[in-house]
Amino acid sequence: MPLNLNNLFTGILPGDLHSSNRTRQVYSAAYTMVMPTHAPKPEICHINPEVLALLGVDSAVLSRTSDCNDLTAILAGNTLASGSQPYAINYGGHQFGNWAGQLGDGRAINLGEINHNGQTLTLQLKGAGPTPFSRQGDGFAVLRSSVREHLCSEAMHYLGVPTTRSLALIKTGRSVVRDKMYDGNPQAEQGAIVARVSPSFIRFGCLELFAARGDTATLTRLLDYCLTQHFAHIPAKGLAAYGIMFNHIVNATIDMVVHWQRVGFVHGVMNTDNMSILGLTIDYGPYGWLEGYDPTWTPNTTDNQHKRYAFGNQAQVARWNLLQLANAIYSITHDAAPLETAINGFAEQYQTQYQRMMASKLGLHNISENHAEGIQALIAQLESALSLLETDYTLFFRLLANVHKADNAVDALTKLLEAFYNPAQLTGNAHKQWLAWLTSYIQLIKQDTTPDQSRAAHMQRINPKYVLRNYMAQLAIDGAEVGDYQVLNELCELLKAPYDEQPQHNKWFAKRPEWARHKVGCSKLSCSS
Repeated sequence: MPLNLNNLFTGILPGDLHSSNRTRQVYSAAYTMVMPTHAPKPEICHINPEVLALLGVDSAVLSRTSDCNDLTAILAGNTLASGSQPYAINYGGHQFGNWAGQLGDGRAINLGEINHNGQTLTLQLKGAGPTPFSRQGDGFAVLRSSVREHLCSEAMHYLGVPTTRSLALIKTGRSVVRDKMYDGNPQAEQGAIVARVSPSFIRFGCLELFAARGDTATLTRLLDYCLTQHFAHIPAKGLAAYGIMFNHIVNATIDMVVHWQRVGFVHGVMNTDNMSILGLTIDYGPYGWLEGYDPTWTPNTTDNQHKRYAFGNQAQVARWNLLQLANAIYSITHDAAPLETAINGFAEQYQTQYQRMMASKLGLHNISENHAEGIQALIAQLESALSLLETDYTLFFRLLANVHKADNAVDALTKLLEAFYNPAQLTGNAHKQWLAWLTSYIQLIKQDTTPDQSRAAHMQRINPKYVLRNYMAQLAIDGAEVGDYQVLNELCELLKAPYDEQPQHNKWFAKRPEWARHKVGCSKLSCSS
């Protein structure tokens, strides 16, 4: 089986001296060695040939029984690939704004790194058994959460959102007990593993943990590792480089969140241990895409009361998380200036990128800067109008490309009716406000010499036609639980081209069905999801 791994992370950074797999506090170590738990009856439900190719493996291995069996055994944790020395990463984090102390890879086991075509990628198994960081958990994952992560990782990639990737979804043949909604009703579910791939799985919390413990030696080594392996383009050396690296992390995080807002994605659990130093979307738990536009919406039932991680709060939470990372770095540098400069510039930089992104979604990217204030006002008015009645975020922006310069506001509104969950409510003040907004919008697009067709083509490259709505993922889960992967396979192919028309898949270009409005897994999701 041509899958050869290196041990870069464990070869450079300090590790745990104890080999016991019991739950414990791990000190002065970036990782601990741990073996995956044997899966009783592994089965690959779906594998991504594109990600397999990133690892230097030809998809032809899937057609050769012996090689396919070998790959299945590796991805199930039953066999070690050549060179693999599995480990779990040590980290802490702030959860819902509170310091949680040591957390670590409680159900993720890294198999090692693969170098191919000048890129180094880490291969990780999520759900492969307990580690010293599992706390009260068992280290396993259930099929429903694994289907969601497998689908979403790849959906985000093809949407153009920075993300970790998913190589494969594997059933383990193990029964795993979970309290799905944390309501005192645990049930046995099918176990599964997601084989994840990323240039790095280092999180903000990795650095936070050692800063909180005053372990400057391990923190310094980890910072230097990040510089050497992930920010080698930074010319500065020593302590000054840490501040520059932090600025890069700020920029990457802003870029990621702007992309989230562009496609209507809500992460749902933006704890600092779920924030990548590379600005990659990581750890797909209770995520969701906006159905009706609502800045206060969060898919996470744990967050229902305070809505800390709601759609409209994602930027400010990202800034707060970055501030915690800055504090960790400051404990080494004792130089606040570069860190403060990066943090203080966050709001303006984010707002600039957000306004540019929204203008692009509206097809106003070629409008003269003389109209900048008008565009900003139009965006603010749109956000207000979208909140008047339930309006599907994805459908609205996709349909807006059909509005032409020659349309009047009434004709334009007719083209958008499909985006409203209850068009009959479009009366009175709501009707007047939408007509007023469309009048202003048409006046602005008339300032652009770009033909309607060209503007529409641009908008369709920015505004996806298809996103992974929660009800779609739930349908894939329902099928996978009985061994039917038709919906799973269909969605995997559909979401590879989310901006294309794909008329054969038009059934997925639709508002959330009413049956899914209050269904668990479609509207209600917990951190167990």
